[in-house]
Amino acid sequence: MSEFNPELIVENAFKYLRKKGFNLGVNEYLAALDAVRGEMGSQNIDELKLVLKLLWCHSPEEQSYFASLWEEIAAIAPPPPSQKSIPPKQNREETPSLPPKPLPELPDDRSPEIPSPPPESSPDLTPLPVKSPYIPVDLQNPPTLQTYSPISRRKMAYTWRYLRRLIPDGPLDVLDVDATVEQSACQGFFLAPVYRRREVNHASLKLFIDRDGSMTPFHRFTRDLVETVEQACYLAQIQIYYFHNVPVVAVYQDAHLTKPVTIEEALASCDRDTSVLIVSDAGAARGYHCMERIRATIQFLVQLKQRTNLICWLNPMPKERWENTSAEAIAYLVSMQQMDKDGFSNAIDIVRGQVLSHPHNE
Repeated sequence: MSEFNPELIVENAFKYLRKKGFNLGVNEYLAALDAVRGEMGSQNIDELKLVLKLLWCHSPEEQSYFASLWEEIAAIAPPPPSQKSIPPKQNREETPSLPPKPLPELPDDRSPEIPSPPPESSPDLTPLPVKSPYIPVDLQNPPTLQTYSPISRRKMAYTWRYLRRLIPDGPLDVLDVDATVEQSACQGFFLAPVYRRREVNHASLKLFIDRDGSMTPFHRFTRDLVETVEQACYLAQIQIYYFHNVPVVAVYQDAHLTKPVTIEEALASCDRDTSVLIVSDAGAARGYHCMERIRATIQFLVQLKQRTNLICWLNPMPKERWENTSAEAIAYLVSMQQMDKDGFSNAIDIVRGQVLSHPHNE
């Protein structure tokens, strides 16, 4: 049985789907390679199928067509390497040179007509598109406009209190009643109380918040998020950064995006005990499936996962709005929760180390 090679399957699937009419370009191909090299879809063929479907299919019709073609894609075997056979060298005996024979005379003075060779057939070469064309999604049941309030400020302040990592390394001033009773029983008399060290919260948080653009309607909620975590949460370290759409090269230390710092500087103090919460609509607000955004997000998530696994994405858009957008693909790469009462509680549980069932693994 041949060894599982996800990059080769991605290449074969890309070529095959383009022949079948899928609008795939270089960005789609590179995004799939980035996902595979970031250990997303590199475990087995079923996981790779789901990653490619989320990255390359922009509508339910394309997803169903992709599913029908997947068996043919998985059956494509890599072509064997071409090896040109070199004939063995033979010892040629030298023959004496003979004088050239005279050419026969032609019956008339006209030179014979030499037929022209047939024109060489060259394959039709077309340039590979750099970006796939935008195809709007047909909304059969468009959502009705209504007032949407994700979560209250009071609920934010209450939920932040659960983000803690208690370690007993504080001052030795907490009375241990059980240990005191046990010591007195062993000695037969009470001599002195037993104290234990006070527990100190060593949890640290890095908060990455998307600003402006499609996140403008949610500025009030992100502002409440920052104020409540600074006022009601007793953490060892809180670092808040802002970005626009995707944190590619730099993030910002202020909400007006005027004080940039590099990604390397922002993640310098990040270790395996650091909690990371990302707040962004991931393209769901406008209903876009942007391959450049997905690919840049993959690169950022790979840098994060090299340092910590306590990562969660908080999306202010309802979950039903993620379908057929960039958010649906990103939700497979990292745990994503919607910004409501239950979703925010789940996000805090995830960044403090509690394992929840991933929606795409059910």
